Amino acid sequence: MLQTTILQNIEQGVKQLPNSLQIEVLHYIEFLKSNYAKPSNQNNAENLAQIKPKKRDGFGIWQGKIAMSEDFDAPMEEFEEYM
Repeated sequence: MLQTTILQNIEQGVKQLPNSLQIEVLHYIEFLKSNYAKPSNQNNAENLAQIKPKKRDGFGIWQGKIAMSEDFDAPMEEFEEYM
């Protein structure tokens, strides 16, 4: 039922697009199939709905990857005459 409704909405939307954009929709569908659809006994729409995007932003993503020298705040010898 849900899959039928989704397919009908996609079909109606694609029919309203010019041919060049219909080709882009086809390319996007092929991209989704190649990157996200996993072969299984379940419906592919259910597989796509279960895929969670990778967490890429937020606090602490660089933790342990950046090191700062101990004398970071120490005055530099090159600038002693200006201080």
